[in-house]
Amino acid sequence: MIQHTATHHLRVFIIIWLGQLISLIGSELTGFALGLWVYQKTGSVTHYSLISVFTLLPGLIISPVAGALVDRESRRWVMIFSNCGAALSVGAIALLFVTGKLAVWHIYVIVAFLSICNAYHWLAYSASITLLVPQQHLGRASGMTQLGEAVGKIISPILASLLLVTIQLQGIFLLDFSSFLFAIVTLLIIQIREVKTTNNNQADKKLPLQEVRFGWNYITARPRLFGLLVYFAIANFTVSTAEVLILRG
Repeated sequence: MIQHTATHHLRVFIIIWLGQLISLIGSELTGFALGLWVYQKTGSVTHYSLISVFTLLPGLIISPVAGALVDRESRRWVMIFSNCGAALSVGAIALLFVTGKLAVWHIYVIVAFLSICNAYHWLAYSASITLLVPQQHLGRASGMTQLGEAVGKIISPILASLLLVTIQLQGIFLLDFSSFLFAIVTLLIIQIREVKTTNNNQADKKLPLQEVRFGWNYITARPRLFGLLVYFAIANFTVSTAEVLILRG
């Protein structure tokens, strides 16, 4: 019985992982294609760089509060609504592009909204892994998650370059929109075990900002964990800077 339950949870995780992988590839295709479109339209590296800023900054700002809110809601429905919001955003960009009304500032606004949707989605997705995967398989699940993210970032620029020539930008928008629909369907056909809260736990719940402060104190009280976060921040900043400098060159 225990083995059957573990197998079922692994199967559910693989279904979710596949849906998120397809969605991630679609999002990376759109992000790369939009960057090229902005650069070709404006010839400005600054405008191109601002896409990265609006892609990352809103999600970073909202993540501490979003993490506290995600813990209070159904992670499955948080992922579904996040994917719906992202799909509508891509649909809005596609509509503006097809009607010839797409401007650079539209992209900044919509990409910022996408960043917030992705922040909620990633927090709910990562928090769901421990509920789906047995403890002995957590390392494997984490590896699959990182592999999916790496695959999306590696193949998307190559694939986007080919698709821009064949199906053009509107075709990439359609693929991205379809990838979100695929991810939503995979989430609708499965169930994710939710964390049960007792009356005592509900009474002890802190306000979101109190939970954010608790999380910050927890991290800063552990120098190695805090140092790891600082390392990732520096590494990501350096990589982003190098990408812009390479484009300028």
